[in-house]
Amino acid sequence: MSSTETVQDPWQSSFVQELVKQWRAQDTHGAWEGKDNATLLAPYIITKEQRKEMPIIGDPDPETIWRLELFYNAVGLAIERETKNMVSPMMKMHHEGFGKMILTAGRLVVVNKQLRDVHRFGFETMEKLAAEGEKFVSAAVEMIRKFPEVANYG
Repeated sequence: MSSTETVQDPWQSSFVQELVKQWRAQDTHGAWEGKDNATLLAPYIITKEQRKEMPIIGDPDPETIWRLELFYNAVGLAIERETKNMVSPMMKMHHEGFGKMILTAGRLVVVNKQLRDVHRFGFETMEKLAAEGEKFVSAAVEMIRKFPEVANYG
């Protein structure tokens, strides 16, 4: 799937399903039990108008960083489900909203993403959210299949 291609039904995306599971797992007191999945993932959707209102430079709040971590955790779990390789996330974030996120399988780096403007992290639509997650998953799966001995090392 190319980065410009969108998922037809984002709710059928294995990545979005993992993202919903990540959110549901965070609800230790049942506060979100009555909320539907679209409501849970609504903070990831940022319209063009909302983005224009955000400052160009800003420090991300803890909730935004948490959403970012859940996004990449869901990417990792979707990769694990497809490849059966354990995937570990590592994020280094500067307080001003830039840094790096990597996901590793064994000794193989399967996702290597520079993070910028984290305070503006989000997607215009659910389809774009799903497409971005699926893009990371498919590239990582391809990397694991290309270098299985590194992914399974140790």
